[in-house]
Amino acid sequence: MDTNISSEKGLEERIELSLLYDFYGALLKENQKRMFEENILEDYNFSEIAEEEGISRQGVHDSIKRAARQLHAYEKKLGFVARYKKQREQIMELQALLKTLPLPGDTEALLSIQHILEALMDEI
Repeated sequence: MDTNISSEKGLEERIELSLLYDFYGALLKENQKRMFEENILEDYNFSEIAEEEGISRQGVHDSIKRAARQLHAYEKKLGFVARYKKQREQIMELQALLKTLPLPGDTEALLSIQHILEALMDEI
C-alpha cells in the first residue's frame, strides 16, 4: 500500500505542515520544495513523485520527512506561525466582542473598527 505523509499523519498535521510551508518553504532546497508541494499540497503519493523525480520511494519519503523536520525547526527558532495564530485569535476575539457591544449613537466608529479588523484578518 502506497501512502503519503498526509494520510499517515492526518489532516491536522497536513494543515500544520502547509502553514509552516507558507512561512518557511522558501528556505528549503528546490528539490525538497518540489517534492513537499507534490505530496502535502497536491496529494501525490511517494510512488508518483519517485517516478517523476527518477528516485526511489524511500528517497522521496526521506526528503519529505527532512523538509518537515526543517520546517518545524524554523518555527521553533523563529515562531512566526505561533505569532500568526495568536494574532488571528486575538482579532477574532475582538470581532466577537464588537458584535456584542450595544450600538451607541456613533455606529460609524464601531463599523470602521469592524472593517479594519476584517481587513487585518484578510491580510494575515
